[in-house]
Amino acid sequence: MYDYCVIGGGIVGVATAYRILQERPGASLVLVDKADRLATHQTGHNSGVVHSGIYYAPGSLKARMCRQGARWTTEFAAAHDIPYRVCGKLLVATDSAEHARMLDLYERSVTNGVDVESIDAAELARREPRVRGVGALYVPSTAIVDYTRVTEVLAAQVRARGAEIVLGAEITAIAENSDAVTVSGPSGSWRAARMVACGGLQADRLARLAGLPISLRIVPFRGEYYQLPSARSDLVDTLIYPIPDPELPFLGVHLSPTIDGALTVGPNAVLGLAREGYRKGGVDLRDAREILCYPGFHRVAAANVRTGLRELRDSLFKRGYLAQCRKYCPELTLSDLLPRECGIRAQAVLRDGTLVHDFMIERTERSVHVLNAPSPAATSAMPIAEHIVESL
Repeated sequence: MYDYCVIGGGIVGVATAYRILQERPGASLVLVDKADRLATHQTGHNSGVVHSGIYYAPGSLKARMCRQGARWTTEFAAAHDIPYRVCGKLLVATDSAEHARMLDLYERSVTNGVDVESIDAAELARREPRVRGVGALYVPSTAIVDYTRVTEVLAAQVRARGAEIVLGAEITAIAENSDAVTVSGPSGSWRAARMVACGGLQADRLARLAGLPISLRIVPFRGEYYQLPSARSDLVDTLIYPIPDPELPFLGVHLSPTIDGALTVGPNAVLGLAREGYRKGGVDLRDAREILCYPGFHRVAAANVRTGLRELRDSLFKRGYLAQCRKYCPELTLSDLLPRECGIRAQAVLRDGTLVHDFMIERTERSVHVLNAPSPAATSAMPIAEHIVESL
């Protein structure tokens, strides 16, 4: 029997295993994941941004853990020669309504302890000549990194401390009693005194396997990206984000330099009918049935009809997507938008239609379940892990 079993090979699961072994040297631990490699899903399909914590509600887990996580990521990358670049972020207001929201966001960022500067249109044009707006917020600490590489380095340290990492092991049963937790599937069975589930896109299913009385569901949203031609990769020097609309659950389409030298545009947010289907138009019948039959999704859809139709239009027709980008970068053209693999966000939705915005973690006597860990979970992975270990 193991002391600990961790389910999930994304950055949160691997960080949790790493933190357990830091706190409890010599403990026996096994980490299992159904994929054949680590960081397969959300960790390996994001834009690589190390977030500053500017957006999140003061006092929320996201606000606190994002700031802590950004510091940890910076230090860990430096200590292990992981490519990391502080490029800064500009949140650009393109009209008076966005400028008013920009000023509100400035106040929130100050409350959250984020270093931020408010600049006018002239200063914006000086810093980024190809970007247009009536003003912007500049966050100098925002950086980019390769989260897959961070996960791999963490995993190497987990193995070096004597733990096992088992890949290609789907979990189909979880049984907890007063003595231990047993997780099992077609590839084998593992028994441990404590279990942590960091299932991402499968978080709700793992919780139900363990008998947690939850009613929420994970609803997948596809984030579709484009990549600019290499000759246009120097279009901007900083991350360029729109001012987020507080009525919408996602941040909007942005320009993101990546650590490998590319420049991406995206993502949008389109309902996905396959939790792990990255091909456009992909459908998993089980996933689709669960989503379409869930009352919480019906309520989300009813409350966001206009937004959902716009996102679907922009997914089907590149001109609509381009129009979102040209609001702040008018020289972009259709030929600039080259295909790039999408990402899928695991969004927890309650039965009454509420989108869960903060991190959500539940526990039983012998297990901890991470039920909602969307962006900025990659940035916040180590503080999330520390929170989990404290609860163990």
